[in-house]
Amino acid sequence: MTATKSWSGSEYWGLGYDFDPQWLLTPVQQKLQSNLIEICASVLRPNAIESDRHLIYPRRNFEALASLGLLGLFVPKAWGGLGENHVCAAMVVETIARYGCPSTAMCYTMHLGATAAALFRAHDSPELQQLLKRLDRNVLIGTLSYSDPETGSHFWYPVSSKAERTLHGWQVSKKASWTTSAGFADWYIVQTTSPEFDGNYSDLSCFLIYADEVQAEPHKWDAMGLRGNQSGTLHVDGVTVPIDRMIGPKSDGIASNDEIVDPFFLLCSSACWNGIAMGAIDIAKRHVTRKKHADVGMRVADYPTIQDYFGEAIIDTNACRSFTFSMGKLMDDLTQNCDWSIHQDLTALPRSTYLPWYWQIKFSAAKNVAQVCDKMLHSCGGSGFKKDMEIERYLRDGKAGWVMGPTNEVLRQFVGKLALLGFESLDYWNQQVNDRVLHNEVKKLDAAGKRKLAEQLLAQAAAAEVPEKTLASGAA
Repeated sequence: MTATKSWSGSEYWGLGYDFDPQWLLTPVQQKLQSNLIEICASVLRPNAIESDRHLIYPRRNFEALASLGLLGLFVPKAWGGLGENHVCAAMVVETIARYGCPSTAMCYTMHLGATAAALFRAHDSPELQQLLKRLDRNVLIGTLSYSDPETGSHFWYPVSSKAERTLHGWQVSKKASWTTSAGFADWYIVQTTSPEFDGNYSDLSCFLIYADEVQAEPHKWDAMGLRGNQSGTLHVDGVTVPIDRMIGPKSDGIASNDEIVDPFFLLCSSACWNGIAMGAIDIAKRHVTRKKHADVGMRVADYPTIQDYFGEAIIDTNACRSFTFSMGKLMDDLTQNCDWSIHQDLTALPRSTYLPWYWQIKFSAAKNVAQVCDKMLHSCGGSGFKKDMEIERYLRDGKAGWVMGPTNEVLRQFVGKLALLGFESLDYWNQQVNDRVLHNEVKKLDAAGKRKLAEQLLAQAAAAEVPEKTLASGAA
């Protein structure tokens, strides 16, 4: 097997490499993983305790990650990055969550998503290129802001946003209900409805916004878990930005969503949940192999029930890890190992074809982490409730997986509807009429009810025709 896993100069007290899929990593990636584990031991994990206890944003952890070049993980080497791939990204996020700090892992996931969104359209953008070249040197933390206070986890519906063309560029207005690193990130990728928006919510555009152009309220953040990630409200209040701050062409939002934001977020957040699950197993292993019951002369680890808990937890988590890494490998295969130059062709969207598979890895990982952390707490008994063991923090952090958008309720319905009724049934933009439901509801009305409904519909149709006639006369 691979080398002994090291932790602060000693052998690691959790599971060794024989339970990790090391064959998926190149020698360079394995060395990066080893170096990252040591930084987790010396920097990230101690800071994680303080972040959780005092709601401290983990910038010091990002400084440590930047020392390894990880903020520019898949920025091309020509631009000063490591030029790494999707599998490596999943490994790095999992490693941070498992050995270091889950809050940092989630902030880093959003940084990678923002970096990917910038790289997607950076080929002809000096503004984006100069930013990407400075990520590690200046420790520039990025994040995504796509949510909306009116639509919750249906973040693809930014109803509280708009962008308008001005003499000096774009006037951007954005309200977000949840933005990881809000108020602490140095740069933001925000999504709004496009300029000249006509009511079609599939018409979206993305903009680069800097820290001094946003309003955030991090003092209001006080959550059950992931307490260091400062995922709060964000407001871009009619800020005018230069013309080159639109990322890609106008109306490129759907392409960016399906090709970049969803695939990268779902891949890396799944890796985060898998890392938390493995971290809980590690912590529990340390306890049950050391704790002895003097009355029966056995360690906790010697009980068959405990062995069953661990066996099932490891098997289920490694199934989720394998699923996640397999999607990372697919993304590598689709993109010539994460070659960003393929997107010079604006129609090149290879990742988007497999979006339903990314939904599945997130659902599986988020479901598993809650179950595993719960069982590991049971394995540790009353000791697991003590904060100094850390397992209760991993349990709280893992609870975020299920409810983080797209929530697991949304994802499982997406997959079920897609399988049973076809893609059109998903109706992202609320444009498809469900004739079965419509006819069934109308059937319930008596004659008077049908007449009343007909009158209402005719009035609405007449009102809708007025703007159309006005536009037609103006064009003439």
